[in-house]
Amino acid sequence: MMAEELHQPQNLEVRVTSDSHFAWLRTRMALERTMMAWVRTSVALIGFGFTIVQFFERLQSTGAPALRPQAPRYLGLSLISAGVLCLFISIWQYRAVTRYLLSKPFEPIAGIQGVVRFTPLYAIAIALIFIGLFAFGAVFIHAV
Repeated sequence: MMAEELHQPQNLEVRVTSDSHFAWLRTRMALERTMMAWVRTSVALIGFGFTIVQFFERLQSTGAPALRPQAPRYLGLSLISAGVLCLFISIWQYRAVTRYLLSKPFEPIAGIQGVVRFTPLYAIAIALIFIGLFAFGAVFIHAV
């Protein structure tokens, strides 16, 4: 069985009514809200990871040496990695569901041809992946 056949709705009757059109729009907007939630979570993880590393680095330079001086660095790297992983998962999910919603059976319900497949949120998520990778590299390379 081809991958495209797995994602096509089976035994789906498409009725082009205003109810089905607005249901499709609500589903599309729910997809956008879900993607925004993923992006917010990822930004928080990346930001907290970087902040933890910076905070404890400054704290160690002013006080007594810590018992495990590398622990904040490892925690920060873990949080940054989790944030970048969340972004990859969110983009994969967003692309899969968008492809499904814009498939052939749903074209009449969508009501518009040539609909924009990806919103600016998609570009923001990709930019944040690069920011997260940069933050990971900066923490990883920087000797504490």
